[in-house]
Amino acid sequence: MKRKLQVMKFGGTSVGDAACIERSAQIVARAAVESAVVAVVSAMSGVTNRLIDAAHRAGRGDREAGTILADSLRQQHCSALGALVRDAAARAAADRRLEEILAEARRLYEGTALLRELTPRTLDAISGLGERLCAPIFAAALGELGVGGDGIEATELIVTDSYHGGAEPLPQPTRARSSARLRLLLETRRVPVVTGFIGATAEGLPTTLGRGGSDYSATILGAALDADEIIIWTDVDGVLTADPRLVLEARTIPEISYRGAAELAYFGAKVLHPKTLRPVLPAGIPVWIRNSFDPEKPGTKITPQGRSIGGGVKALTAIRDVALISVGGPGIVGVPDVVGRTFSTTAQLRAEVLLISQSSSQNDICFIVAKPHAQKTLEALHKEFAQDLAHEVVEHITMDPNIAIVAVVGENMRGTPGVAGRTFSAMGREGVNLIAIAQGSSETNISFVVAEDSMKAALQVAHREFALGA
Repeated sequence: MKRKLQVMKFGGTSVGDAACIERSAQIVARAAVESAVVAVVSAMSGVTNRLIDAAHRAGRGDREAGTILADSLRQQHCSALGALVRDAAARAAADRRLEEILAEARRLYEGTALLRELTPRTLDAISGLGERLCAPIFAAALGELGVGGDGIEATELIVTDSYHGGAEPLPQPTRARSSARLRLLLETRRVPVVTGFIGATAEGLPTTLGRGGSDYSATILGAALDADEIIIWTDVDGVLTADPRLVLEARTIPEISYRGAAELAYFGAKVLHPKTLRPVLPAGIPVWIRNSFDPEKPGTKITPQGRSIGGGVKALTAIRDVALISVGGPGIVGVPDVVGRTFSTTAQLRAEVLLISQSSSQNDICFIVAKPHAQKTLEALHKEFAQDLAHEVVEHITMDPNIAIVAVVGENMRGTPGVAGRTFSAMGREGVNLIAIAQGSSETNISFVVAEDSMKAALQVAHREFALGA
């Protein structure tokens, strides 16, 4: 009988130190008794941020940044390895691999500092070093528990396009490579320990899937291998009704649909990378969110349909670090293709538009992008509409960086009377001013924009209004 196949992803906090890696390895070892398991690992907590920070300093000519960091990373990872692995031969083999990766890191930093230039391609190569350092340690920790583990770099498995910093996977070559590389290991009851977050072009150039992309790696591999389920192990109990740091009454949702979970991820819920569910949609593979620090808790199951509760609000989320850009003025009424020009300009920068709202009079178009893209988007729009601004056809192109998006997420909300009315009435009663509103046709989301300092109040008001803590 064919064994069940699970893909398990462990985030940065779940591999944060030796104790966390041991706990996570034990989860894999227990599952491997009855199932075939592929483990996908992130970098140890904080490592990716340190790698990127040192890369930017090297790009400014700091020739010591890479050396200092490499020495620090060597101490951190070798300390974890020593605490986890008693077998001298296994420890020596893992240590040699760590040294090879750290030597590569030093070369990348030296080249960057020498040229005083940090290219997107080099940044991708540097950013993925943390996962590459973690995988051999995790594999060795499995060996210590009597489970054969093999550290494998996802550059061998996940084939992507060549867009550095946020590459897109290519499903067919990824499926072919993953099956060829991993099937035999799984059949011989070994556990592949794959680096999350990274991939490579067909020519072998390293790429990354975007920050937080290890979740995405897990579902890409799960889809490529036709896994029975994917479990994302993290440091929370599952998908929550709201951020517990902002809403004390937040609780875990037992089951939610792909669409609902995707909406939450898209609008800032940190429990999932926004693209995580894309690969599993065609096959309907269930995805679990569970807590590696409390593995007995069931977590949240994400399925195609979720658990039917007759519709209604299930959760809230919010996203800050965004900016509202407005293009408008009475003069734009009837001007051809203002909308098209606005968004084609934005698309050329690959700035993701998170929300769009347009007045019925067509006087104003406003949309929201992440803050890192905001200034470049504003400048590009001023350039695109330079003639229109000069002739006052377009009166203003402005940016407000002090805002946040709040999203009310549920299922079949269009068929549930009064959701929008209750949401906005509750905001009015509590004096929360709404800057813009957008409701999609998907029946799963009502989004609105508030001042950043009103975000917490808006979440608490909506959570109470829909009794999500009950």
